[in-house]
Amino acid sequence: MFTLLNTQIKALSTVEIYGTVCAVQGLILTVEIKNKILSIGSRCWIYPNGDDSFFQNISIRANQPLAAEVVGFNGDYALIMPFGALIGIGPGCRVVFEHGVATVRPARNWCGRVVNALGEPIDGAGALDYGVEPYPLQSMPIQSSLRARVVERVDVGIRAINTFLTCCKGQRMGIFAGSGVGKSMLLSMFARHMTCDICIIGLVGERGREVNDFIEETLGEEGLKRSILVVATSDESPLMRRQAAYLTMSLAEYFRDQGLSVLCLMDSVTRFAMAQREIGLSAGEPPTTKGYPPSVFAELPKLLERAGPGIEYSLPKKTGYITGLFTVLVDGDDTNEPISDAVRGILDGHIILDRAIAQRGRFPAINILKSISRTVPACHSEQENAIVRAARVLMANYEDMADMIRLGAYRTGSNTEVDHAIEIYPLLDQFLSQTRDEMTEINDSFATLQSIIGC
Repeated sequence: MFTLLNTQIKALSTVEIYGTVCAVQGLILTVEIKNKILSIGSRCWIYPNGDDSFFQNISIRANQPLAAEVVGFNGDYALIMPFGALIGIGPGCRVVFEHGVATVRPARNWCGRVVNALGEPIDGAGALDYGVEPYPLQSMPIQSSLRARVVERVDVGIRAINTFLTCCKGQRMGIFAGSGVGKSMLLSMFARHMTCDICIIGLVGERGREVNDFIEETLGEEGLKRSILVVATSDESPLMRRQAAYLTMSLAEYFRDQGLSVLCLMDSVTRFAMAQREIGLSAGEPPTTKGYPPSVFAELPKLLERAGPGIEYSLPKKTGYITGLFTVLVDGDDTNEPISDAVRGILDGHIILDRAIAQRGRFPAINILKSISRTVPACHSEQENAIVRAARVLMANYEDMADMIRLGAYRTGSNTEVDHAIEIYPLLDQFLSQTRDEMTEINDSFATLQSIIGC
């Protein structure tokens, strides 16, 4: 406790930086400043106008400061955006700026807790204990030449992924799907079954109604015990939604630096991009591809590259890993829209959830032929590669003739390979189907697949 207090006292500055709100336009406040030591990302506090009678019906106290962040400059004016509603904010409001960059001080006993984008507890379980070492919210990824290699495969407990789309420690995978195709269910299966030391889950722009559903039903008590949830709902400001993604990665980096194997789940990268679009456009950036300003495509790799393996250490210090699973909410089921296309080029593989598969009741609705893991086939043995290749050939042969088979136009005996695929396909389809509570280890997954195809 005294170590933390001493660190905080040393971080205090003897100089106060302040300004005054002189204009409000949309989400942006223009603040007149008298110094040149502020920078993009600097934090500040806005003190609203009005007395207690003005705020009595909106659950806000008079003189309660509102957190904000510097998002741009215009000559001697700073452009700031608040983390909350602009109620009571107008010209003349006093703004006090903080020194340094925004940080978080996580601790190991945060497991099982739910926090907001500012790192404040929102689960009603009491105050959090904060650690000593500060972690910046917007840190740079580890230098590529210092990182450990991604070679050790990890058991996710899901048959389709264990075999066809095998993941490794430190790998980053994208889950691409439209709304209502089963992303949340697949994330819950990762959180429950995947082998890891701790799970960091970021719900970015999530529907408020679904947060408790995700915690109590989708994640469950066992999943929550080894997890930390960062929540920013869709009604919160774009800064809160963006910071939820940054905080998720900062927490994952803290536990990675402790030498732990971290599973980082983020739902969704698309809503992070939308939040950055609102911030960029409000700050005056020009819209480019589908209305997204250039800063969106600059921020995506900075965020996603923070996942992955840590610095490779020799014994006795243990190397930590962040295995990242990021959902991408595709626009109109188009996996080639700008955000999907950009994210797919950054990550180490993609899992495509197909609406047509979901509509016929097979979950998880993974389209194996359109999905890929870039650590395959290197992480498989020769026998396992042979099993996967044979299964993919059978599935491809069936899909090539699927329309003719459904119409009854295909005649049995026309092609022996297709005949074999038709015979095996129901068993493969059953193999790929899995309930949320069902868990299959990786060796058992390969053994079952081998018995189906007879390889």
